[in-house]
Amino acid sequence: MKASSLKLKNMKISGNKIIITGASTGIGFALAQKFIENKNTVITIDRNPKNQAMAREKLPDLITHTCDLTDPKALKNLVDWIKSSHSDFNMLINNAGVQFNYMLEGYDWSFDTIGQEMEVNLGVPVKLCHALLPVLSKRPHAAIVNVESFLAFAPKKSAAVYCAAKAGLHIFSQAMRYQLHNTNVKVFEIIPPLVDTKMTSGRGKNKISPDLLAEKVINALKKEQYEIYVGKAKLARNVMRIFPGIIKNKMKYS
Repeated sequence: MKASSLKLKNMKISGNKIIITGASTGIGFALAQKFIENKNTVITIDRNPKNQAMAREKLPDLITHTCDLTDPKALKNLVDWIKSSHSDFNMLINNAGVQFNYMLEGYDWSFDTIGQEMEVNLGVPVKLCHALLPVLSKRPHAAIVNVESFLAFAPKKSAAVYCAAKAGLHIFSQAMRYQLHNTNVKVFEIIPPLVDTKMTSGRGKNKISPDLLAEKVINALKKEQYEIYVGKAKLARNVMRIFPGIIKNKMKYS
């Protein structure tokens, strides 16, 4: 049975305490707003205090916490804080992401830059899942939601490291879902199309808005879908099943 065809019983859209990484702007903020509108408690994790302050101005009920997720000590402190102050949370949304566009040959990109891209997009979600599963396993209606990318399935030429990291997150999500199949912790994946955020500024056309994406995610959760393909990502998935070469050839020159 395919994971996307599995059904989740009694999925709660309200009354949750939700932790979202990278949620002061873009997709994460839109998700936070929608969840708050649906009467959930939302905690956002971000490394930029100014962005957090702006987010709180728009969403006064938002709880924020400053943390550089790529700093091992800060990440450990974050986990300790969650366990001590918010052990009643029941949903983790790994949304933080970073993408650098560059060719591997001919550009002076440091190991640190490549490491940051891998760590934010793959390392941090894996570590948070591992560290917080003992807490989530004690909560009813628990869920992990990983925000991925269709580039995990059709990589573009100029974002090799980002695509590799997101592909890794997709595989990790599937394997974790298998491991947690008989537990109360459910694993969801969001596979969005190109979304109009700061990260995608100047890239591509006909982007979906973060608000529309968040609305579609909420609706998909209500329908108990584990793999949530949104908009053009859903269309591209269907095209790839029938004509895989079309999408791959297009991304080859992106």
